[in-house]
Amino acid sequence: MFSIVSHADGERVNIASFSQNDINSWQTKIFSGETHYAFSTMDGRTALHANSTASASGLFRKVSIELSQTPILHWSWKVDNVLTGADERTRAGDDYPARVYVVFSGGAAFWRTRAISYVWSSKQAVNSHWRNPFTANSQMVAVQSGSERVGQWVDERRDVLADYRRIFGKEPGKLDAVAIMTDTDNTGASASAWYGDIWFGAK
Repeated sequence: MFSIVSHADGERVNIASFSQNDINSWQTKIFSGETHYAFSTMDGRTALHANSTASASGLFRKVSIELSQTPILHWSWKVDNVLTGADERTRAGDDYPARVYVVFSGGAAFWRTRAISYVWSSKQAVNSHWRNPFTANSQMVAVQSGSERVGQWVDERRDVLADYRRIFGKEPGKLDAVAIMTDTDNTGASASAWYGDIWFGAK
């Protein structure tokens, strides 16, 4: 069931209110093992804390977002470490301390469903993108890279509509879901991350 979120004068569409200990409407998706997600307070702010050890599970919320009105995705995150020693562009290295996904409908043609995964990369250049090693329909975008900002809260802003056009070379379908995930199943490593509030806005 989809959460129909209103576009309040095109200003802000709330997706996650983690600062309010609110995880309503979010569901769990387990890929391999289970990442532990729990609310916690760090640096005077409440956020969703993720701990992963050789595991990959995420949380997602089904939504309906009109990108022509609110194309800008905002979120905050913090990681306690980055993953090193593996090539993130391969299946063996496809792990990240933090990811925020946006998923687009393929309509009746479900095989056309596409996703953009905004990641905290270990070494890929910021703003670079590459094909997910498991499916061509998902593209990875490095929003942060390396350990320079490890341990710091970082506020992010991405124009999802522009990113989709740039990456896939066409107009997006309906935005169907937003997801987060901290995963280490392929490398067998451990990672810890914090996720703040997530919303879409007109700017």
